[in-house]
Amino acid sequence: MENQPKKTAIVAGATGLVGEQLIRQLMSDPAYVKVIAVVRKKLEVSHEKLKQEVIDFGKLPEVIANLYADHGFCCLGTTIKKAGSKDKQYLIDHDYVISFARGCHSAGISRFAVVSSIGANADSSNFYLRTKGEMEHDLQKIPFKTLCIFQPSLLIGDRKEFRAGEKGATFIMKALNPLMIGGLKKYRGVLAATVAQCMIRQLISDDTGVKIIRSDEIS
Repeated sequence: MENQPKKTAIVAGATGLVGEQLIRQLMSDPAYVKVIAVVRKKLEVSHEKLKQEVIDFGKLPEVIANLYADHGFCCLGTTIKKAGSKDKQYLIDHDYVISFARGCHSAGISRFAVVSSIGANADSSNFYLRTKGEMEHDLQKIPFKTLCIFQPSLLIGDRKEFRAGEKGATFIMKALNPLMIGGLKKYRGVLAATVAQCMIRQLISDDTGVKIIRSDEIS
């Protein structure tokens, strides 16, 4: 690793549970010399490696196309409650993700990682899972040398905003995780920090092609 050229990473979704962990880990990782966070408003964090690009997400492709990076990381995602409507959730969970990915590819980035969801399926009757499935399908049309799609189950970690239902589900999931074996392992909750760590490891590796990493494979 010491003899390898230092990398630059670009991240969208830096304020989310995984994105926040990802930014921290990238800044402390000696493999990366620079971390670009594409944000709608400035993060309350500073670091010698961190550069923040405050942009209009409606102009993602053209903005990203003018930036240099080696690895693209996408952690964009929301809930329908926070978005306010299905249309706005689709805009963030699908359209912005695809726009960011296209911008990364236009900028010469060949290795890309994205956070999706367990159960993602373009043919699902569930709106959230169908949106994630369509996002995955459309991402695979972009000819990245390496595309890593992460499908975690419930994400475990401390969120800035309070979500009562998710807090309860996290507590239950932590208790049930040891009991979920065999075919149920893929439904185990996973730490957001572990997802971030695995994303970095996958892009630093020499693996190529499309990889779908499910919850029980994230470590």
